[in-house]
Amino acid sequence: MILILGGTSEARALAAALVERGEEVLSCLAGRVSDPALPAGPVRIGGFGGVHGLTAFLRDRRVRAVVDATHPFAARISANAAIASADSGVPLLRLVRPSWRDRADAHTWTWVAMTAEVLDAAPCARRPFLTTGRQSLQAFLPWSDRSVLARVVDPPNFRVPTAWRIVRSRGPYVHASEYGLMDDHRVDLLVTKDSGGSHTAAKLTAAAELGIPVVVIARPGEASARPGPGGFVSVEEVLVALETSRLPQVLSWSGRRGLNHGGSSGRLR
Repeated sequence: MILILGGTSEARALAAALVERGEEVLSCLAGRVSDPALPAGPVRIGGFGGVHGLTAFLRDRRVRAVVDATHPFAARISANAAIASADSGVPLLRLVRPSWRDRADAHTWTWVAMTAEVLDAAPCARRPFLTTGRQSLQAFLPWSDRSVLARVVDPPNFRVPTAWRIVRSRGPYVHASEYGLMDDHRVDLLVTKDSGGSHTAAKLTAAAELGIPVVVIARPGEASARPGPGGFVSVEEVLVALETSRLPQVLSWSGRRGLNHGGSSGRLR
């Protein structure tokens, strides 16, 4: 069995390709979204009970390899997967969604290390567009008097300020709709996480065309911008690595510590 961690679009594409190839696959989703887009094949919703539970699962189910295809900000499950892989002797592969740092316009954005720093980075914004996810919205309550536009998959679990507008939708998003949404709302600031990839990147192009400043929350650890040796940036690369004859050995703990966040120090040995 191959265990895929994550409900990202890359994880779903990988599951579909492996199922089509006749592999036994189990996808594990965190369960933070009420109606997730489900991948092909069997699915497990929820965690394993921490590192020890995941380690036991890998051993008991004779998992052949683990693919960490979680969201770039899912640091805890990536760390747990690294430790469980070392303890169980099951190879771990990391599918890292390419960062947006390499975009030509990335140098024009304001980069911050955490959500709390956004407020100080953009004190004059009156109509910000928040695309950082439902779990981070409460951090922006100091902006309760501003015309905030917030996009989420599930509704917030707290009372939303009356000046805010909540838009519920799920990507991928296209340029025309992103441009229209920001233009209609007269957005004067785009706030996003460095989710990377192309799934939600259209908003960045639209913001540039509209002259809207962008604040980006960096991934945990600056090294996460690039996968480095031992990481993979495409589903195709992971499929090749998962071929029996090319399956990597278990990552050493020292290498995997960097790979948890897509660090360049991670190496497949």
